[in-house]
Order: sequence, then C-alpha cells, then structure tokens
Amino acid sequence: MLPSTLLNPTQPVNQQIYRILRRDIVRCLIPPGTPLSEKEVSIRFEVSRQPVREAFIKLAETGLVQIRPQRGTYVNKISVSQVKNGCFVREAIERAVAKRAASMATDEHLYMLEQLLNQQRTAIDRNQLDDFFQLDDEFHEQLALVADCRLAWETVENIKATMDRVRYMSLEHVSPPEMLLSQHYDIFEALKQHDENGVDQAMHRHLHEISQSILLIRNEKRDWFTEE
Repeated sequence: MLPSTLLNPTQPVNQQIYRILRRDIVRCLIPPGTPLSEKEVSIRFEVSRQPVREAFIKLAETGLVQIRPQRGTYVNKISVSQVKNGCFVREAIERAVAKRAASMATDEHLYMLEQLLNQQRTAIDRNQLDDFFQLDDEFHEQLALVADCRLAWETVENIKATMDRVRYMSLEHVSPPEMLLSQHYDIFEALKQHDENGVDQAMHRHLHEISQSILLIRNEKRDWFTEE
C-alpha cells in the first residue's frame, strides 16, 4: 500500500482521492491487475469508506478500474481500442480549440503560454518528468481558456485517463519531452501569427504522436495491454 496521504479539508474528499489515485495509476505506481481495497485506501487517506467508494466509481467511469461485485476493484489493463478512440475524440476537440484560440489570443494569453513553455524547458533541463507531464496538460488547458471554452478541456480531461498512461510511459524514450516541447513551440508560434491553418496542422502533428507511441509501448509491455 502507498504511504498515507493528507487531504485538503477545504476540498471535496472524494474528488481529491479520485485525482490522487488517477495520478498514481497513470504514472504506473499502481500497475494493471492491482486490486484496490476500500479499506486500505480509506486508511491511506484517513477517511471513511464512502468517499473512497465514490472515487472508485469515478475511476471506473474513466476506464482505469473495473468494479466486480462481490469480488473487488482492480486496475484495468490499458485498452488499445479505448486509447485510439480517445485520441480521435481529443484531436477533434483540441484542433477546433486551437483554431479558435488563434483568432482570440491576446498578448496576455501569449505571455502566459510562453511562461508555461519556459517552465517546461526548466523541467526538461532538470530531468523532472513528472513536472513536465503536468505542465504539458497545463499548456493544453490554457489553450482552451484562450479559446474561452473551459468545457472543451474538461471533456478532454474526462476521456484521456487511459491515454495518459501511454503518454506517461512514452516520455523516457518513445516521445521524449524535448520533442514534445518543440511541438508546443510550433503551436505557440502559429498562435502568435494568428494562423488558424498553421495552428491546426501543428496540433494535428502533436496529438498524432500518441497514436504512434501506443504501438511501441504495447510491444514493450504486452502484459499491460488488451486489444478490447
């Protein structure tokens, strides 16, 4: 069992537990097939079982775990089909977001995006992969805010949990952060020019990366994947 984790008393407990367990599964701290015990998780977070049960339900909705009545809750293998479908939906949403952002980006927006890129560069230089992974998400979230459509990012966030497991595993050698940062800069430069077609193509090249990554990662960790 992972070490005890303190929660923020000002935020909903079930949501915090969900986010932490989601992070742990995505970052391979809890591998496929691992049973999740309501009792053990409630001890870890020092809470009752009810918010843990609610967090498990949310994890099941995102495809990260399977709840088997009378048998327990288990971390799912990575579904190739789910990753591919998630990639398709994410690309459709984020390319539309990027084109809209290109027409709406202000100097303030561009400054905030550039700061995120600078932070990504620092994370790479310090070999802080977890920080880069988080900053990558923040860059995409900020694009949705530039486009004045937070719902777009919330939708993407809800469908990409399984995809994120592949993204995380690919960082070390399949899709290195240096390459991803370069792609982010391509998106940023097109935004600066308010080039809707340019930013659309840059976003397509960037998001298409995951479609290639899954083939290589699956070959390395076949027992972690299912074709379903």
